[in-house]
Amino acid sequence: QVVLVESGGGLVQAGGSLKLSCAASRRTFSFSAMGWFRQAPGKEREFVAAIALSGGGTYTGDSNSMKGRFTISIDSTKNTVYLQMNSLKPEDTAVYYCAASAHGIAIVAKLYDYWGQGTQVTVSS
Repeated sequence: QVVLVESGGGLVQAGGSLKLSCAASRRTFSFSAMGWFRQAPGKEREFVAAIALSGGGTYTGDSNSMKGRFTISIDSTKNTVYLQMNSLKPEDTAVYYCAASAHGIAIVAKLYDYWGQGTQVTVSS
């Protein structure tokens, strides 16, 4: 069993930045990628970004210009994945979830095998 723990969420004004962290309790070679998703009230869970554990290739979602504002990275020595979020907008308000996948970089939530409990990000206007 792998436990993923997110941190770094909070309340920030529009235009501000936050850096989320996701620490995995252990590294397992059955994982090939880790990702971030978010879910706003009344909406479906949305892909944000993912990173390959080998090679570090990344993919960021297209929604709401995330590509120019969100950056995913990894510190393999700490089994920790980060999501740097800049120029935050009120529409970025959501619970952000970290997840681990054995299927490589994937944008579909059902391809992720382990999930964290989520961290709330609230962006005020």
